[in-house]
Amino acid sequence: MKTDLYNFQGEKIGEIELPEIFNIEFNPALVHQVLRWHQLNTYYPYAHTKTRGEVRGGGRKPWPQKGTGRARHGSIRSPIWKGGGVTFGPRKEEKKQIKINKKMKKKALLMTLSEKLRQNLLKVIDKIEPKEYKTKEFEKFFSKFLQPRKTKKKKESALLVIESDKPEIYRSVRNLPYADAISARNLNLIELLNHKYLFLTKDSINELTKRFKMTQTNADYTRTNADRTGIKHDNIRDEFDTIRDKFVDKNIESLRKSASSLRRSAFKK
Repeated sequence: MKTDLYNFQGEKIGEIELPEIFNIEFNPALVHQVLRWHQLNTYYPYAHTKTRGEVRGGGRKPWPQKGTGRARHGSIRSPIWKGGGVTFGPRKEEKKQIKINKKMKKKALLMTLSEKLRQNLLKVIDKIEPKEYKTKEFEKFFSKFLQPRKTKKKKESALLVIESDKPEIYRSVRNLPYADAISARNLNLIELLNHKYLFLTKDSINELTKRFKMTQTNADYTRTNADRTGIKHDNIRDEFDTIRDKFVDKNIESLRKSASSLRRSAFKK
């Protein structure tokens, strides 16, 4: 799959052939599942209320049950009292974590990358070589692709993916309200969905290819593994047969010897 290749000045300098990881069919239901997994597993239950048994105080009865003319009460920490416990309030013990298989997470990320490419929201850069690592240099670069918007961010959102951690790039981009930078090994679904445009360097594409290791198609991979498994099982079966034959021959020989010795002892008697 081919796409345009740009330099850091925003000029088109040619085309680049992208690997198979950028050519996967989009499945919205799977992406939603993995997105929900991200959100729930990063959620921390900060809200926590105390029941009437956990609030300090309220150990004695406020007034006698009868004789005062007032309503009967057993504790000043009852949920109907000011300063009392909370009924059915949020609790820390509530667990919202869910489980997602590794293959599902990987596939959701790859199909989101592929969908960005199909919608022409993915741009490939040859190299990041500014005159100096300043915010203004990166703002000039992003202005070649991003349209202005009447929001606080002022422009369409963008995510710059670099091959490895580079503090000078992080410092230059973090002052831009509409852009973020991330390394290829830390790329995740939340960041992809939170930004409209995705900018990849050639080296970051190589890193992503290594990370996901999709050098074969799924059919080829399955067939190769099946062949290997068959060969392995055949070898094990042959070895087992050889060992069994040796064991049987040895036992038969020992039985013959013991039978002949029994015969000799019987004749002697």
